[in-house]
Amino acid sequence: MRHHLGARLPKFSVEESKTLNGSIDFIGINHYSSLYAKDCINSPCPTGESHAFLGFVYTTGFRDGVAIGEPTPMPRFFIVPDGLEKMVEYIKTRYNNKPIFVTENGLAQSDQPAGKREDLLNDNKRIEFFKGYLASLARAIRNGADVRGYFVWSLMDNFEWTRGFSMRFGLYYVDYQTLERTPKLSAKWYRDFLTPNATDEYDDMLVKRSSNNLKDSQLERC
Repeated sequence: MRHHLGARLPKFSVEESKTLNGSIDFIGINHYSSLYAKDCINSPCPTGESHAFLGFVYTTGFRDGVAIGEPTPMPRFFIVPDGLEKMVEYIKTRYNNKPIFVTENGLAQSDQPAGKREDLLNDNKRIEFFKGYLASLARAIRNGADVRGYFVWSLMDNFEWTRGFSMRFGLYYVDYQTLERTPKLSAKWYRDFLTPNATDEYDDMLVKRSSNNLKDSQLERC
């Protein structure tokens, strides 16, 4: 790494290194998609928009013309539920199973051209997205990953920093003219999913864990 990055890497004193070593309290993951990656240091790579990260790696959502998962309205975002499990498993192994929080995970709806309100409210695709990703996260937890929390992005439609108001990630629909907020179908589903007495439909997403605060017989959702 020092050979390739050189002066871009920070330098720490001996005391700073001791302070930093093992100082992580938890690791947060913003996860929306998965991509294929190719080494560009030791092999040739295409140039263009996807040729990022200082020319060290090439990322793409396609291999041999086939998409890695179902495309979404956000460019380079694909639905690949297993990717979350693999990411959590990697972090568990690489960082000695530090506590993990999934700080963002969600699916965009396009509002360009202006989407029909009823279509945006009946967001069945988002529900399927959450089912797939939560099941993937549950598998990682069953395999021992110390996942402490999961946060949906986002509670309500908002101004996205690269897409403005053209993409809607919210569980709640926001009328940007009146600021009225209306729960989408996914908000009602997620509420039911989090309810302790939810129906058997969600049983496969329940994770049995034992800890200082939980008895073996207790169930905790992802």
